[in-house]
Amino acid sequence: MIQSSTSKPQKSPTKGTGLPSSTTQKWMSLLNNDSSRAVILQAIVLVLVLFGLWFLFANASENLNRLGMTFGFDFLQVTAGFNISWSLIPYDPGMSYWRVFLVGIVNTLILSFCVIVVGTLIGTVVGILRLSDNPLVSQLARWYVEVVRNVPLLIQIIFWFTVVFSTLPAPRQSYHLGEWLFLNNRGLYVMTMESTLSWGWIVALGVALITALYALFRWSKPYYTLSGSRSTGFYIGLVAWALVACWAIWSFSNSTSLSVPTLQGFNFSGGAFLPASFGAAFVAMTVYRSAAIAETVRAGMQSIDRGQHEAAFTIGFSRVQSLRLILIPQAIRSIIPPMTNSWLAATKDSSLAVAIGFPELVSVFMQTSMNQTGRAIEIIFMVMGFYIFISLLISYLLNKYNDSVQYKVR
Repeated sequence: MIQSSTSKPQKSPTKGTGLPSSTTQKWMSLLNNDSSRAVILQAIVLVLVLFGLWFLFANASENLNRLGMTFGFDFLQVTAGFNISWSLIPYDPGMSYWRVFLVGIVNTLILSFCVIVVGTLIGTVVGILRLSDNPLVSQLARWYVEVVRNVPLLIQIIFWFTVVFSTLPAPRQSYHLGEWLFLNNRGLYVMTMESTLSWGWIVALGVALITALYALFRWSKPYYTLSGSRSTGFYIGLVAWALVACWAIWSFSNSTSLSVPTLQGFNFSGGAFLPASFGAAFVAMTVYRSAAIAETVRAGMQSIDRGQHEAAFTIGFSRVQSLRLILIPQAIRSIIPPMTNSWLAATKDSSLAVAIGFPELVSVFMQTSMNQTGRAIEIIFMVMGFYIFISLLISYLLNKYNDSVQYKVR
């Protein structure tokens, strides 16, 4: 007997699942797509980061409430009540903690700026000397780099302060250069000019004159390129610029007077003063940073093909001309990226000057102000924000310059 076959009903592919088949396929297609998968992963990471920040903030807020403290920046308007040994901007103990913060920022910036400028110049020279054909010169430059960069910066700062600057003579026996410069164990005293005019207006006028002169040369450049001579309008503008510059110099000279350092008792008064702690920090940081920059310059110079050197000498260029016109313009493209790290490190290394009492930001704000106010979280946030802002600004400026000197592919 032939039995009739009965077909069993097919199970629905979504039976037993709480998710429709079309929805499952959509999710699988999203996960299999590279761009959508990247967006999902980034969203998950962002949620985790925000949760971590919320957890830290909530934990800190709970601890502050438990201690009876509040989170806020109202303390910045409170009178500081303590003195600062050295400041480029006016300050007295009757000013607020906000003024203390500004004093620390200015002192930190001036130290970092001096270290960056002088350290870059010395490092560039030492890096070029390392490639010298003279074995004595190249070995001296090599040992300078090897010795300096292998000693911790903090030790070098303490060495310069305790062994060099602290052993200078007392104010009465100062080393001096005429009547306008005195060097002793308290620091450096130099003659300055005091003006009845606002220094802000003087600086603004100087910047305006320099900008106008640059714009005049820039305006006359196309005509000079075509004809080989300057136009009549250029000379008229140059005479007008010279008249304005002479008037500015005359006005400045009539409103200024000299302030000469004079010994009164056990110290000098008048003139400008740089403390010994600034000198020690500046010398130590400059020497240390120049060693790192020297290696950056050496590596950048060695990245240039040897044929460039030979071609420069073949067409009659001197060593200085080949460096200035051929080698350095090409090496700068590989020097700038690591140079950025050195400049950022120089800015952050300025905080180590707290070890010798230089009143930079960490010393006057994260130590004295924090001990007096107890606002540790707020003060740490402000100091971190300052260093982050300066680091991002330096990175942005050097990256823009690096983009401008790179080869343009068309």
